[in-house]
Amino acid sequence: MTRAPGIVCVIGGGRMGSGIAQSFAAVGSTVVVVESDQETAAAALDRIRTGLGHAAERGLLDGSAGQAGARVTTTDSIASLPVHADLVVEAVPEDAALKARVLAAAEQAVGRDTVLATNTSSLPVTELGAALADASRFLGMHFFNPVPASHLVELVVAPTTSGETLEAALAWTKALGKKDVVVKDSPGFASSRLGLALGLEAIRMVEEDVAEPEAIDDAMSLGYKHPMGPLRLTDLVGLDVRLAIAEHLHATLGERFAPPQLLRDKVAQGELGRKAGQGFYTWQ
Repeated sequence: MTRAPGIVCVIGGGRMGSGIAQSFAAVGSTVVVVESDQETAAAALDRIRTGLGHAAERGLLDGSAGQAGARVTTTDSIASLPVHADLVVEAVPEDAALKARVLAAAEQAVGRDTVLATNTSSLPVTELGAALADASRFLGMHFFNPVPASHLVELVVAPTTSGETLEAALAWTKALGKKDVVVKDSPGFASSRLGLALGLEAIRMVEEDVAEPEAIDDAMSLGYKHPMGPLRLTDLVGLDVRLAIAEHLHATLGERFAPPQLLRDKVAQGELGRKAGQGFYTWQ
């Protein structure tokens, strides 16, 4: 049986970071979550423990939710991360400069053998790794939302990533009960590049009054067996996140990824999807 990492540190306790922390705690890892202050750290811990409770109710934990939750602690300081951590996963917002600063600080806090990973969905892993003294122990571990229920982790390998680092990430992905896909570092990787192309075209169809969002989503979920339509998925991911990825891919891959005006307008109006209560759908 593949063993989970003993100590995992997750920097950023939002929806994605909490999901990553919950997933590792569920398979036996000791988890430390870094947040900016005590209030947001407490909120992250509550999300994780609530998620573990739901997992226990569905019979998805070997032990109790209390036992798994007790393995999770929080801190507001990257410098206080345990030196002997096996893995650090950065899960802060999609801002390259912020991610680079966080990763560099984490590298200073942990030991030489700790694997460092970014959960970015589109930013160049090679460029983020340039902030590190030793980029050989760095790669992308792109988790998908909601992390505990998703079966996929996209492992993004930069030219500097060592074989040992990839081997460790593959083992940990298996320990989580998830399937890996390994891709070379390139704009949008595989998942974001393909998913965004479909999502942007769906937004253009709404913009051009081809059909209502629900009809477009039904066409893909019922006709092509997608588990979720591209517009509902955009609401789940966040329209602001989709816009940031589109702007990055537009700059690197050209006009086919130009963000539709409707997407820009909705983000400007604060219609960011499920987290805001309104996107292409109204959420309760």
